[in-house]
Amino acid sequence: MSLAEGITRNAFLGGRVSALQPEKGFRSGIDAVLLAASVPATAGDHVLELGCGVGVASLCLAARVDGVHLTGVEVQPEYADLARQNAAEAKADFTVHTGDLSALPEPVRLEQFNYVMANPPYYAPGSRHQAQDAGRETALGEQATALADWVRVAAKRLRPKGEAIFIQRTDRLGDMVAAMQSHLGSIRIQPLVAREGRDSHLFLIRGKKNGRSPLQLHSPLVMHDGPTHLKDGIDYQSWAIGVLKDGLPLPWIAS
Repeated sequence: MSLAEGITRNAFLGGRVSALQPEKGFRSGIDAVLLAASVPATAGDHVLELGCGVGVASLCLAARVDGVHLTGVEVQPEYADLARQNAAEAKADFTVHTGDLSALPEPVRLEQFNYVMANPPYYAPGSRHQAQDAGRETALGEQATALADWVRVAAKRLRPKGEAIFIQRTDRLGDMVAAMQSHLGSIRIQPLVAREGRDSHLFLIRGKKNGRSPLQLHSPLVMHDGPTHLKDGIDYQSWAIGVLKDGLPLPWIAS
């Protein structure tokens, strides 16, 4: 079946997930897979993804967890339409709403979820040159909805003891922790490192509604073997291969 002009089809989880994406603009990649692998959902749970894009994170979660009920909210209509197409092709229980975090669609406002996951825009206003593509800029650059609002909205949509999970750049860690501590407890941070001895540029963070445990900082997860890339081919560590290719959950789910 031929694709519409400007649309590509990309595989995730070793081909278990297939997704239509814009050829230009924001394109989901490894971050969406890592986010999905961080959600400890089980059959029957209800999961909300804020800013779902074309739905890759939700579809990766659906591929791992049978019987999970997924809802997505995406502000860009063209991305939301692709997410609906991807959900239909995957036969996933995944309902996608077009809407903004500042005014969530009524069906989302009326429901509470076991988990909320999100990959908020990485860059604070004025921290970089804007992307030329409007869709990419909306996804990557913090717009009218501040990072703290992503956390506030996520926390409000959680059931008691529900968890919110985010992936974010490490230079936003201070902003993220401050926002989480205003609405959630039992905060856990998982730094991600490309190679042993390098600084972390990305982290995952979880917080529980009504949680009371102290903040916990996990040891970094190292993605690749060796200090540098010395040969062609994949040099991911075994845990990363399990997550990215086989659809396994991240180790911290079981900890």
